[in-house]
Amino acid sequence: MNFFSLCFQSSDYEPSLPVTEKSNPLTRDIDRASPSGIVGMLEACDAQMFQRETGTNYQRLFDDQVVTTLTEVAKRVELILKDPQDSLVVLSGCGTSGRLAFFIASRFNEALKQLNRTLVYSYIIAGGDRALLSSQEAPEDDPELGMLSLQKVCEGKKRVLFIGVSCGLSAPFVAGQLDFCLQHPEVYTPVLLGFNPTHQARDEPIPGCTFTFRSVAQRLQELAQRRKAFLINPAVGPEAISGSSRMKGGSATKIVLEVVLSAAHAAAFSHTPVANDGILQHMREYERAVEMTYQHREGIAALVEAAGRSLQNEGGVCYLGWGPMAFLGLMDASECNPTFGAGERKKRWRGFIRGGYKDLNNNEGPLSSLGPDFCIAHEDFLHQVLPSLTDRDTVLLIYTQSDDLHEVVNLGRKVREKTSNIHAVHHRTDSVEALQQVTFLSFGLNKLCIFDTFWQWELSTKLVLNAVSTGAHILKGKIYRNHMIDLQVTNSKLYRRAARLLQVHKTVAHMILEYTYINQDTLTINRDNNWDKHGPCSVQVVPLALVSLLTGCSLKQVESRLEQRQILRDALEELIP
Repeated sequence: MNFFSLCFQSSDYEPSLPVTEKSNPLTRDIDRASPSGIVGMLEACDAQMFQRETGTNYQRLFDDQVVTTLTEVAKRVELILKDPQDSLVVLSGCGTSGRLAFFIASRFNEALKQLNRTLVYSYIIAGGDRALLSSQEAPEDDPELGMLSLQKVCEGKKRVLFIGVSCGLSAPFVAGQLDFCLQHPEVYTPVLLGFNPTHQARDEPIPGCTFTFRSVAQRLQELAQRRKAFLINPAVGPEAISGSSRMKGGSATKIVLEVVLSAAHAAAFSHTPVANDGILQHMREYERAVEMTYQHREGIAALVEAAGRSLQNEGGVCYLGWGPMAFLGLMDASECNPTFGAGERKKRWRGFIRGGYKDLNNNEGPLSSLGPDFCIAHEDFLHQVLPSLTDRDTVLLIYTQSDDLHEVVNLGRKVREKTSNIHAVHHRTDSVEALQQVTFLSFGLNKLCIFDTFWQWELSTKLVLNAVSTGAHILKGKIYRNHMIDLQVTNSKLYRRAARLLQVHKTVAHMILEYTYINQDTLTINRDNNWDKHGPCSVQVVPLALVSLLTGCSLKQVESRLEQRQILRDALEELIP
């Protein structure tokens, strides 16, 4: 096993940081890598999810204790599926975790609908349905909002299995929901899913609360010994881009929840008892899906290069999707702006779904009235984007053998008339004849085909899209070493992340404050190290503060230099003799 893939587990490696916030030694120079090198590093990081070391500091995905807990939770879901009256399974989270809660709840409700069974799944996302498509991070800090959201969804229910997802064991929104469950054990069985050990859960005071996330997690851990609650928290290793839990954290969330719910469905409707062996087998299938996806490394690298070139040339990237894969495109696109500071004035990364909100089938229905960014149907693409499309832009079609290929071809031809930069991710089984694809070759489509079963198609699609969006923004200069430097500081989690990045370089968070004070910006810090947001920040403060600290240059000098150099390391090399 590569030393660098294991050293994050050493107690003296970035000891003050939880696993989900550590920098990954495998990607320390990802900002200087080629597209193929970027994809190779992402592959190595994703493989860490399935490592099977023993005698380490952290429990892992395949550890006996984790597998046994997954089995026990699946049995609880099975009981609800068999007797759904006045019962509910609620999936909840913030950001990527909330989007996956929506996606997985929707997919498994659809499976129940096809069996003419009672629908038992519901979802909650901090910020409501608008957070499915855009960054709504301030609600993550509101535990009361989380509790009220849970109460509303579960009104009148007598038995609720609540699964709260917080990759870093840090979101107050989820902590409030878990605390509420613990106060009402006659109705709620709480499950916490995350990827840090309990002692690394966030322990900062939550305004207006008598608990911290860590204290809630510790109470769950105690109750788990009596199966009154469940804690699923294997370490899957640091993210390729430090703290970007949309990637491995999101993938591991998808794997764990689908393994649990699939096992429960098989037990309830196919008379296949939930057992550890079955859980392990299912997880190995996902491991195989990851391996098969990265067998297409060069194809993925070509997509990264194309999208990166578009960003470098001030162009845009659009995902046009069909079926369930389309939401994964919407999700990936929604995450680019808060993660990479993609910019509000010109949204460079957008996703579209064939049937719009009819296919999305979200609780709150159409959100188009909220603005252009919430117009998500292919018809919206045709009216809003296609007329101004040029060769600077990249379009990626996302579809499977189950979709209407004639429809895909027709839309692809319209795009091809505007830009030659059109590509596709296509999933099919080996049994589908290649002749089906002849039509695509006629308009020069660069196509990436991946073979496997349907559930694995979704994970594969997520991995590819994460690689494309992350790799493109690396090529654009949005990453320093393996840190996201243009993240939007829009809530306390992101403020702490920004401050930690600067502290790595022997400083403190007051440099951010100095900049925002001088420029009369809108970010302020109070005495207990929380933040108050009074409006959107006009600039990305972290690169300015970082370069100023490392070079001794004034903030105005740094701002001028960064306008001339997209790559932060290039600007630093010019300023540091």
